[in-house]
Amino acid sequence: METSSPVRCLIVSVSCQNLKELHLYENRLSGSLPSTLGDLRNLKQLLLYSNELAGMIPDSFTNLTNIVQIDLHSNILTGHIPERIGEMQVLEKLDLSKNLLTGKIPLSLANLNSISEMYLDSNHLEGEIPFPSSFGQLSSLSFLRLDDNHLTGRIPASFGNMISLQRVSLENNKFDGVIPSSLGNLSSLTELYLSGNLLSGQIPESVGQLSQLIMFNVSHNQIQGPLPHELSSLQNLQTLDLSFNHLNLISFPKWLAQLPSLSRIYFAGCGIQGEIPVFLQATPSPIQELDLSSNHLTGSLPAWLGRLTQLYKLNFSRNSLVSRIPVSVTNLQYLGVLDLHSNKLSGPINNVFRIGNAFSDGSLTYVDLSDNYFSTGVVQAGVGSQTGIQYLNLSHNFLEGRVATTIGRLKSLQTLDLSCNRLGFNLPEALANVSSLEKLRLQKNHFTGRIPSGFLKLTKLKELDLSDNLLAGEIPAGKPLTDFPQSSYSGNKGLCGKPLTPCKVRGLILVEEPQKPY
Repeated sequence: METSSPVRCLIVSVSCQNLKELHLYENRLSGSLPSTLGDLRNLKQLLLYSNELAGMIPDSFTNLTNIVQIDLHSNILTGHIPERIGEMQVLEKLDLSKNLLTGKIPLSLANLNSISEMYLDSNHLEGEIPFPSSFGQLSSLSFLRLDDNHLTGRIPASFGNMISLQRVSLENNKFDGVIPSSLGNLSSLTELYLSGNLLSGQIPESVGQLSQLIMFNVSHNQIQGPLPHELSSLQNLQTLDLSFNHLNLISFPKWLAQLPSLSRIYFAGCGIQGEIPVFLQATPSPIQELDLSSNHLTGSLPAWLGRLTQLYKLNFSRNSLVSRIPVSVTNLQYLGVLDLHSNKLSGPINNVFRIGNAFSDGSLTYVDLSDNYFSTGVVQAGVGSQTGIQYLNLSHNFLEGRVATTIGRLKSLQTLDLSCNRLGFNLPEALANVSSLEKLRLQKNHFTGRIPSGFLKLTKLKELDLSDNLLAGEIPAGKPLTDFPQSSYSGNKGLCGKPLTPCKVRGLILVEEPQKPY
């Protein structure tokens, strides 16, 4: 933003001295913020977000004593937050998120008596949270986001004094120590995000006092059990994520069945043993998301899963489940994410592609059944109404037979992984019609014949692996096929042409090396 830039031209104009609102967001503005912005003493709103502004925030900003809203998010601003920013006594909203700001959070922010929204997330800020240092500071603050920085130290016990807080996100930092029990004083709190830190100790009983709490996420920490029974008092709680801590629960807490609003349950990596708890089939609120991955679950996939008709996400991956996929899953017409990888499941996978749909192209977008013992059913891919799948991973199973042409109906498919199975016959030419395909992994199967020339139409393809099959003939010449390394085609003794060795020519006749079957 040089001297000829729109902002600088506005500011030097005499008529701008009475400017009250400056809205230039989403305009691809570049350069630095002019220090003369601080001369606009009557300015109340400064909205420059979603541009390409760089450089430091001028110290002169602190002269904007009448400013009510500053929004500079989603730029590439660097340097420190001005130390005197706390002098903006009427400031109500400050959004500096999604920049490259460094240094510590200024202590003076605690003096912003009118502030209700503060967003400093997604920067490179470090050090401890310096506020509030005394009772009554930031008493109007309702929304606070400090996530995705490099902040350290403990969560201040004085947080419990900011009684207007409704949403707090401190996730993905390096906070350690225990969760302060004073958080139980935040009677208006609806969302609390503490995931991705180094927090230890137990969840304080006082969390059960947060009667308005809707979302509680403390995943990816070092929290220990047991869980306080007081959590059963959270009558409005909709989402509970305790995944990947040191809880070692062994059994599933039955008080979950007492929570009337709970619909999203994330207990991945919590040390749960035994069979999938039966009481989950009849919770007070219909379950929409259920993640019990990375536990020690045994037994079968229960038929009552089909009763969870509002289910959108189901993740039982990385357990020791042994069974077939029950036919009742076809009732899950809203299911969008199905992840059962790394179990001991067997039989056909037909039922997955027969799931009823509430949408024109089906509900499923993500399916991972890899690392199991499934044997048949891949021929059903694309047969039913589930044609909106974007990610399909059936690798490392015992799938046999051919891949039907109906797989070409998966028009939204971006990743297809059928590697390490026993699939054979020709490569499905219908895949050439899946223009959205970015990753295609078919290695370690028994595919024969030529590589379809139609694969040249897969212009978005970034990753291809056809190695260790029984393919023969010349690799179709042209992008993207000739751009992939030799490893994408190795182990097919009958293949030739770029990037492999040239095909042998006798006169005008192309001769391909005969290949021996495995």
